[in-house]
Amino acid sequence: MAKSTEPRVVAELGRPETPDETFARKAENSRKHRANQTLFNLVIATVASLGIVLFLVLVVVRPTDTEPVTADYQTIAADAQSGASEPLLAPTLPAGWYANSARLGTTSSVQTWYVGFVTPPSPSPQFIALEQGIDANETWLSIVIDGAPATGLKTIDEVGWVIYDRRSSTDAGNYAYSMSAQIAGSTVVLHGTATDDEFELLAAAIAAEAKAQ
Repeated sequence: MAKSTEPRVVAELGRPETPDETFARKAENSRKHRANQTLFNLVIATVASLGIVLFLVLVVVRPTDTEPVTADYQTIAADAQSGASEPLLAPTLPAGWYANSARLGTTSSVQTWYVGFVTPPSPSPQFIALEQGIDANETWLSIVIDGAPATGLKTIDEVGWVIYDRRSSTDAGNYAYSMSAQIAGSTVVLHGTATDDEFELLAAAIAAEAKAQ
């Protein structure tokens, strides 16, 4: 059966549509189709983006329960000792303390043994650096205490320490409180953000090790 070529009758008009009306109708139908297709694509893209964000939140940036980075400072000290002319200080500390860095290097041409200690989390963990300058000079000391002026003296287990207290400064950072002492052929500096009790505990452990050496 041959396809009818009669003009399409439009119910609203009550007559066949003209060629111009047919063209306009088809153009409008095409526009609506493209608009619907664009909206569909936008929905698909939005869903895909939300899926990626959800993946990143759940898998990539989710918190982990990994242990903090630690350094076996006593083993590192023993391994580095052959390269140092003075005994390297690696005091034994109570449970809860740990080192996050330990190395033998140089500061201002002075051989320097460095250990970064983190104190127990009570109420929050704090930081104390131990820096031991072998045959150190005043320039080295000034660098390691960040140029802080002396504010007092303190004796801990027969070792005399010079105190540099900058806790009133808002930008002192890890040099908020410092202590320096002469132990054998080394100048020893402690500096950090810990409490007086924690500094004194570390200083006492250093004094005990120095006596044992």
